[in-house]
Amino acid sequence: MNMDKIFEQAIERDASDIHLIAGNKPMLRIARELVPVEDTEVLNENDMNEIYDYLVRGNIDKDEMFNETRKLDTSYEYKQIRFRVNISLSDDVPTCTLRLIKNTLPPYEALGLPDIIKRMTFQPQGLILVTGKTNSGKSTTLNAIINEINETQNKKILTLENPVEYRHHSKKSLIVQKEVGKGRDALTFSNGVQNSLREDCDILVIGEIRDKVTMEAAIEMAESGHLVIGTLHTKSCAETIDRMINFYEVRDQASIKYLLSALLKLVVSQRLLKGRDGKLVLVPEVMVVDNIVSGIIRKEKISVSEIEDAIQSSDKGSIGLINSIATLFVQDKITLEQAKAQVEEKNIEVLNRTIMQMKIRRDSNKN
Repeated sequence: MNMDKIFEQAIERDASDIHLIAGNKPMLRIARELVPVEDTEVLNENDMNEIYDYLVRGNIDKDEMFNETRKLDTSYEYKQIRFRVNISLSDDVPTCTLRLIKNTLPPYEALGLPDIIKRMTFQPQGLILVTGKTNSGKSTTLNAIINEINETQNKKILTLENPVEYRHHSKKSLIVQKEVGKGRDALTFSNGVQNSLREDCDILVIGEIRDKVTMEAAIEMAESGHLVIGTLHTKSCAETIDRMINFYEVRDQASIKYLLSALLKLVVSQRLLKGRDGKLVLVPEVMVVDNIVSGIIRKEKISVSEIEDAIQSSDKGSIGLINSIATLFVQDKITLEQAKAQVEEKNIEVLNRTIMQMKIRRDSNKN
């Protein structure tokens, strides 16, 4: 199996991912479409075992981790291009997914991220969350935020990642990046967070908050006077609040609601759509936790629609999902069908009304 050929094509064709699965040709994901690698054969079991050996490179810790857990998250470097690697099993045969990590981050402005995110990173303490489903661009956003802080603020930034994707170099800030996992810099995210209290960092970046232990450690860090930036796999700002509270037993939820209402500063929930020009466009929903949102979080029963209404009507910098979608349509970046597919049926009329209002404002500004 000529892995060099696969890597070369992935880089040349600007693929986001490589999929290597027995019984299929090697596949690339290019602008959300799956396309086969040219001039390659269907992969068989022997190919997949060879690819496993090629990617693990005889690392005993990685091999042990894979045999114990039946999965492995690691990284690989080819011609100074980094790949995030996931290896798992299908029918007892290794299957591999590789994500290309670009060497240069796009400028913060080029990502379509609202300015409010940048401004909120100047908070002395608290919790900022970047959320979204898999392949929604969370890692790119997180690294763009780190880079922006690095260029504009004099801080010590500590990151915990699995694996480390983009390699940052200290500029105005001092950056320490740690890889999480067996045989790496920190055994678990929660261990890394707990130790960071002794490392005199100003800003802690947690690559993924996936369990209650990590969440508790992040909250403790924010409580002790640090800014914590993390990611969660949730599809909206309201669902993020719900997920965080549901990490805890019912008897503990009142106290965690109080803490979150005080410590949570900003939630950015994002999704990516294929635009009219074939390129991916960012659709952000932004929730600034003002007094109204804090009050909703502290309520005995949290209402998703109440949070959505608070975001939509906020004048503190929040951006509702419907507003984001309508803006992209009015700017001719997405189709009306795409816009409608992103909102629930009950909100289609609100979307139509928002689009009409934006068009009227745009036309009046022209005149």
